[in-house]
Amino acid sequence: MSNVAPANPLEMLAYNLSMMIDDNQIVYVGTGLPMVGGMLAKKTHAKNITLVFESGGQDPLDGCDVPWSVGCPFTYRKSPMSMEMSISFGQCALGYVDIAFQGGAQFDMYGNVNTSVIGSYENLKSILPGSGGGNDIGSLTEKSVLVGLQLPERFPERVDFLTTPGYLEGGDSREKAGLYGGPIAVVTQVGIYDFEPVSKRMRIKALNPGMTVEIAQMCTGFELLVPDEIQMVAPPPDEVLEILRTVVDPRGVFTKMPGM
Repeated sequence: MSNVAPANPLEMLAYNLSMMIDDNQIVYVGTGLPMVGGMLAKKTHAKNITLVFESGGQDPLDGCDVPWSVGCPFTYRKSPMSMEMSISFGQCALGYVDIAFQGGAQFDMYGNVNTSVIGSYENLKSILPGSGGGNDIGSLTEKSVLVGLQLPERFPERVDFLTTPGYLEGGDSREKAGLYGGPIAVVTQVGIYDFEPVSKRMRIKALNPGMTVEIAQMCTGFELLVPDEIQMVAPPPDEVLEILRTVVDPRGVFTKMPGM
């Protein structure tokens, strides 16, 4: 029997993000769990990836603590190159990013993202930071992965404000808008989702240990598509959890559960 405690939901989320990354890729990461997932991949199965941080840091050397944001000095520490944010977005436009990760306050059934406002102009509830480059990433990167905690209010049928386009109205509406690619997955504490190829509706792909279709649906504000077969994500190996807890995020800045 293992002496390593099982992964908590946030650690499971970070692990799933890391497994989206293949070796030798150029990986664009945002603040929070995307950074953790990228760093975990580089410490385990994808040692030759290049991490690109939104603020311009390019592949800093190992040995720094986990950055507290994409603007943290650790993202520039002994980097081979440090660029302005607009140039890092230009990497996406030029096709020099293989996969990008971004978070949001709301995600709808077509993978559209809201990081601007919650509520309507008549009933405004919250003002959020805004795009912060999210639109650039979602519009210019051929493969993006959406990252967020799954709750019904955060996964509504339609976002309150469209900050970053996913598949817009579904079907071929993204292509008609002149946008390439699109989100290939959504990763949450519940599991991993993809998008049905024709309708572009969000669909369950794999569920984390202990999760069920019923739980996934309870955490969602719209009807999820359910395939005939659903994969179950295997728990992270003990050695990977040790690296996550002692090397990547030793202080639990992003992976410690609240109240624990």
